[in-house]
This record gives sequence, structure tokens and C-alpha cells, in this order.
Amino acid sequence: MWNPPRYLVVETQALPQVFTQVVYAKHLIESGEVIGLAAAARKAGLSRSALYKYKDSVYVYDRQASDSVVSFHLVLRDVPGVLSAVLAAVSAQEGNILTINQNLPVAGLAPVSLTVALGRVTDLEVLGIIRGINGVEEAHRIQSR
Repeated sequence: MWNPPRYLVVETQALPQVFTQVVYAKHLIESGEVIGLAAAARKAGLSRSALYKYKDSVYVYDRQASDSVVSFHLVLRDVPGVLSAVLAAVSAQEGNILTINQNLPVAGLAPVSLTVALGRVTDLEVLGIIRGINGVEEAHRIQSR
């Protein structure tokens, strides 16, 4: 049985107008142009029920933000505090940890996959910082494209 993907990227011209109206209503609230969902719905030209129905499911795709998401493959020594030090170092660079997948250690080494939304530094800078942490045996950027 086929399970459809959770997210799709679709051009706005292919969607019913209600979705662009929802995005506009959310923009009105975020910018402070209106206060409250009812005022945003009214100004965007859609019903409050449609706004309530779709407001938590429709988002603007931000290519720049998606390009700042990077995944790393790490091999860490199986000693207390190594993963914690990696996470603290990423956080100190204003990186936002999105996912962590740590497998069971084998021969004293644990493979870890880490996905990060980068902050004020590049992926190569973060990689250099991670590689400098005691207990990090390997660190590589996973190519997504």
C-alpha cells in the first residue's frame, strides 16, 4: 500500500485560492497589520473557518531557510558527555538541532546523524568546531543534493 508523502512543494497557481489567502492572513498577523484571526480573515477575503482549518497546515516555502539546513554524520567515542558537547557547540553557534539519531555503540564507537538549521556560521565552520571536540572520531557533512 502506498503512503503519500507528508509534505509537498506546489506552485501557488496549481492550488485553490484559499491557500494563498491563508498565507496572506498569517502575514497580516505576523507583520502587525491586523490583530487577531478574525480581522486577518476579513482583510484576506476568506472565512474564519477556512483560516482556522488551514492556518497550521499552510506555510510559505523559504528556500534560503531550507538551504541552511545541513546534516552531519558523526562517529563518537562511547564516553559520557561527547554528544552533549557536540550539541552544546552547535547551540553556541546559534544552530538549531532538528534531528538526532544515535545508534548503539560498537567497539566503543557510536554513529550519530545530526540535522541542524545553521545559525550565524557556515556548515564548514560548524564541521570544524565539531571535529575539534574531544571524543569526536569522525565528522562529515552529508550531501543532500
